[in-house]
Amino acid sequence: MRPADNELLCRVEGEAAMGQVMRQHWLPACMSEEVAEADGAPVRTRLLGVDLVVFRDTRGRVGVLDERCPHRGASLAFGRNEECGLRCLYHGWKFGVDGEIQDMSSEPADSPMRNLRARAYPTHEAGGFIWVWMGDPGSVRPFETPAWAPSSTTRISIVKMHAACNWAQVLEGSIDSAHSSSLHSTNMPTAEVEGSTATETAWLRPSNDKAPRLEVEATDYGFHYAAIRRPIRDPETQVYIRTTVFIAPFTVLIPPNDQYNLAQMLVPIDDVNCMFYWVAWHPTKGIAQDAWRRFCGAVPGVDLNADWTKVRNLQNNFLQDRAAMKAGDFTGIQGIPAQDMAMWESMGPIADRSEDHLGSSDAAIIQFRRQMVAAAKGAAAGGPVIGTQGATRPSELASFEGLAPKTTDWRSFTTRNAGSRTAAAE
Repeated sequence: MRPADNELLCRVEGEAAMGQVMRQHWLPACMSEEVAEADGAPVRTRLLGVDLVVFRDTRGRVGVLDERCPHRGASLAFGRNEECGLRCLYHGWKFGVDGEIQDMSSEPADSPMRNLRARAYPTHEAGGFIWVWMGDPGSVRPFETPAWAPSSTTRISIVKMHAACNWAQVLEGSIDSAHSSSLHSTNMPTAEVEGSTATETAWLRPSNDKAPRLEVEATDYGFHYAAIRRPIRDPETQVYIRTTVFIAPFTVLIPPNDQYNLAQMLVPIDDVNCMFYWVAWHPTKGIAQDAWRRFCGAVPGVDLNADWTKVRNLQNNFLQDRAAMKAGDFTGIQGIPAQDMAMWESMGPIADRSEDHLGSSDAAIIQFRRQMVAAAKGAAAGGPVIGTQGATRPSELASFEGLAPKTTDWRSFTTRNAGSRTAAAE
């Protein structure tokens, strides 16, 4: 990959072309649970290099404003959230969820400055998240229900974790099926099971094949692909299929297990930081929020700091336990996300892809790079933005995993009607 294309793929701040692609999609600003309380504490967030503050007002409405007060730039994250507005502590200016000034106690009643507004962004709440529109406020796209929230009764659990590297190398990890057979082999051991089977500590898998055959197909929403492995049982007649769905520009549906489906969002904070969201969901079964975070080694206050940065991190070598490795643990690193983070962050803030040597197991990585570089170039030229023109709705999509006859076309497992294994079981 040429260095210029690598920059085009990774950079999202300011006028960067990839940032403009992102701005044509609704972005998750934070989880709903972070601003659950009306008149509660405002929450800082950062997207595409822009510092924001999120708050829920007295009436339960959510506002997303630029963090800096338009008066003299003090942080509104310190503000008083009261009586349907956020009041800056410095001089008492108060702003509604729409950015309108409700009070300007340091200025006379007839001050022309009362026409000022804080920069406010359109918001939408759905699927456990507060979403924000950072594109042209005059051309807001209708909000599309995410794949993991097809109904209001869907059981949803969320892991949130900061990644100290660029969004694209995190996403490339999410679409890389081959790595799970090695990096996560302790958490995803081989067993005599029909498909991925969740226990309290592991996801059992019916294959020990570490070299899957990949087949990739471009779609109107991004692409999907299958990693096809040799199963333990009946390898002469069956294959083990794991399909992954990339919904441009930052969402991945990864193969489910017998208890819940799985989705990830890899959301750019800025050029060299990313927020990693991992969603476990199911119409009826699922996994409890606390249990999901324990399984992932991502419990706030235990594994994560208050700002969602990691206790186990690159600076302390992810607290890798070499004694545990000698005793049989493959990585010596606790939790699937931390294992991934160790790999992603060790590549540097922005990986130099011109040094990569890609093989057949990297077919999805190659597709992602080609597709998203082309998307950035197209957006820069004023063309339509990837993921905004297709007819397929995200809520129609699902990943799949399971055993199937060798004659099966994996493409038949691409919609919820055809069924992910967990959904089909219902």
